[in-house]
Amino acid sequence: MAVADVLDRTDEQKAIQEMVRQFVDEQILPNAERYDHEDLYPEPIIEQMKELGLFGVTIPEEYGGMGLDLSTYAMIVEELARGWISISGAVNTHFMGSYLLMKFGTDEQKQRFLPKMATGEIRGAYSLSEPECGSDVQAIKTTAKKGDDGKYEINGQKMWATNGLKSSVVFTLVKTDTEVKPPYKGMTCFIAEKEADVSENTGEYAGLVVPPKIKKMGYKGVESTELVFDGYKCPPENILGGEEGGLGKGFYQVMDALEVGRVNVAARGVGVAQRALELACKYAHERKTFGTEIANHQAIQFKVADMATKTETARLITRHAAKLKDAGERSDLEAGMAKLYASEAAKEVVEDCFRIHGGYGYSKEYEIERLYRDAPLLLIGEGTSEIQRMVIGRKILDEAKPK
Repeated sequence: MAVADVLDRTDEQKAIQEMVRQFVDEQILPNAERYDHEDLYPEPIIEQMKELGLFGVTIPEEYGGMGLDLSTYAMIVEELARGWISISGAVNTHFMGSYLLMKFGTDEQKQRFLPKMATGEIRGAYSLSEPECGSDVQAIKTTAKKGDDGKYEINGQKMWATNGLKSSVVFTLVKTDTEVKPPYKGMTCFIAEKEADVSENTGEYAGLVVPPKIKKMGYKGVESTELVFDGYKCPPENILGGEEGGLGKGFYQVMDALEVGRVNVAARGVGVAQRALELACKYAHERKTFGTEIANHQAIQFKVADMATKTETARLITRHAAKLKDAGERSDLEAGMAKLYASEAAKEVVEDCFRIHGGYGYSKEYEIERLYRDAPLLLIGEGTSEIQRMVIGRKILDEAKPK
């Protein structure tokens, strides 16, 4: 439904996007309602995604991935989220973990983890939030202290870890120095290994417990969990970037990853908005009032016009942020704008679709009910709308200061 291709997509990007769209139409959309209703992990769909190579989209070819850029990845995420936002969630934290490895990992860490991550043999999770802090990252309480055996002992509790149970590696931000000021200088990112699909780890991974998944309003199927570290031992070679290069650098590393994370959340917003627009148009031609399709009523036409405009604007601003990052330019401002606009647009477009459906929108028999529960997640993940506005406003005003 997008306008003529002004996005400068390559033939390869067009082919990949069409391939993923076909996969979504044939495998995800017909099954999403059942998985959502039962809050069931979509294992068959995940296995097909592995076969398609979707867990290694941005991982370099030398490690078995596709070696594609962020712009292409954003297109893929948009299509997956159009089918079901939970499916895109299964790859997004994995993507952020592989990004951290590619940019900050040692050669040994890349060789060890990236080939298996590219195939989906092992999956990644990304853990910052804690029970008492989310946006205020510097307030984290989870700590890691080096013991006499040379290993770091991690203690603390993490929250909202997507893929928390299914993952084999968790990129975890902790404090290795609780005294330094400001606090972010004492933060380190550990590559915490664990057993996939195991609640209470044993053996070399003892001390890491994954409680039952958090029950949520939406974003079902894919698990969001707590992670409890209680005497978990992590070798120094699992510090992202190595002990010499990565100790105390975790805050900078995860903030860099959040920049690309905000692009993929924005892409998810575009996908959700696109699906809501499609559902609204379909229903507008099916439903009749006062002797005609409601598509012929000006009130509906106005809503659809606004929905389409917001969706296309969100798509363009998201692609712009991705292209800047691909070009090696700093894009924290643009990524924040994309995340802010696309997530808010998704919420508004979904609500308009809900209104167009009238009473049927409130019924679980219609797909819009699921989107209505899923869309609010985007307003929170990877930084709330309020945080985005604060960051954007400060940066714009700083740049406008008299020299």
